[in-house]
Amino acid sequence: MTEKINIVTLGCEKNLVDSEIMSGLVHERGYTLVDHKEEATVIIVNTCGFIDEAKEQSVNTILELAELKESGNLKALIVSGCLTQRYKAELMEEMPEIDGIVGTGDFHNIVQIVDEAVRGSRPVWVGNPVFNYEEALPRKVSTPRYTTYVKIAEGCDNNCTFCSIPIMRGAFRSRSIESILAEVKTLAAQGVKEISLIAQDSTNYGTDLYEEFKLPELLNRVSEVEGIEWVRLHYAYPGFFTEELIQTMANNPKICKYVDMPLQHSEDSILKRMRRPGRQRDIRELVARIREIIPGVSLRTSLIVGFPGETEEDFQRLCDFVSEVGFDRLGVFTYSNEEGTPASRLPDQVPDEVKEWRANTLMELQRKVIQDRGSRFVGQVLDVLVERYDGRSDVYIGRSQYDAPEIDGEVFVKGSNIDIGEITKVRITHAFEYDLSGEEELQ
Repeated sequence: MTEKINIVTLGCEKNLVDSEIMSGLVHERGYTLVDHKEEATVIIVNTCGFIDEAKEQSVNTILELAELKESGNLKALIVSGCLTQRYKAELMEEMPEIDGIVGTGDFHNIVQIVDEAVRGSRPVWVGNPVFNYEEALPRKVSTPRYTTYVKIAEGCDNNCTFCSIPIMRGAFRSRSIESILAEVKTLAAQGVKEISLIAQDSTNYGTDLYEEFKLPELLNRVSEVEGIEWVRLHYAYPGFFTEELIQTMANNPKICKYVDMPLQHSEDSILKRMRRPGRQRDIRELVARIREIIPGVSLRTSLIVGFPGETEEDFQRLCDFVSEVGFDRLGVFTYSNEEGTPASRLPDQVPDEVKEWRANTLMELQRKVIQDRGSRFVGQVLDVLVERYDGRSDVYIGRSQYDAPEIDGEVFVKGSNIDIGEITKVRITHAFEYDLSGEEELQ
């Protein structure tokens, strides 16, 4: 019997790419991929293990899906990803519902793991978390046909005291420019127009492989691939954001004027304990330089509240920083005490209720900050990548270059004969809290 496989992806876009590779491998083997878990004879859960909330979601998802062994067709439940890389022994000992696990460096063996799990042998493939993305592997893209993600590096060397990524993903490893371009060309031939280049630390790209910062060259070369119209960058570590990178983003019209730069905090004492690069003055100077050279750039950041030792005064100064800098997009996380990280051993841990209050307070402040940010686009004509049509409201919905898929704002477009998946010109007429609306600009 041909196995029917459903893959459930939790966590970040980097996990999504790994799931798409596993999909390609099992499809090539001749298994049938199914969208509905109730149909599946094998389910693969690609987990996240980054923070407590993500780990809890992963465990709950595993338990929920295991019930299909009684009510559905499920024969084998396989768990992959960061959670397995970090907790392989605990998962196999404490969760008999699991029929096999695979780590972040071994998922290319998924076909063999499926075969073993179906036979009842409970395989464990968790070794070194170093996966070789140089090898051309089949990949079934699950995002809409016009946009997708491409990994340019894996792992991280920054060793921030709060972060478990190096434990789960290993040391920083850049892919070669040639392997990235080969993948982008394949995707472009399939109709992809927007490429989002992703890594835990994209600005460090090339330093291990070429012994120099190669991100500007990579951005330019990806933009030269026929069919690619937008090149987007995630996640830009501030310590390696060079002047050359700023100039490249400013001068290449295909590179989205969008910077996703996780800063984590503003206060020097907290940044030092986090082992983050530079200090607040450096951050302010970098943001000012980016805005000076890339007019209209959209800046997204993420911040952590409740880090050990964060005082009420630290938090108030963080609020002042957010008000003064005026980020276009902002994500806030409460500090998660991750075992095995240096920060877990720090004194002065902040109570959970205080963390939650600070997170809510900061997000409410950000709502006020951005109320007028979108108004700068009113009257302008923006390129909008149209993603869907809402028949009830008779509007098309898409994104400008200033918003990333899934996480940022949208543009509501009035018009006719607009093609889904195409970039169309839209004159912006209204700005809302996070979104814009406008009318198709007739040529």
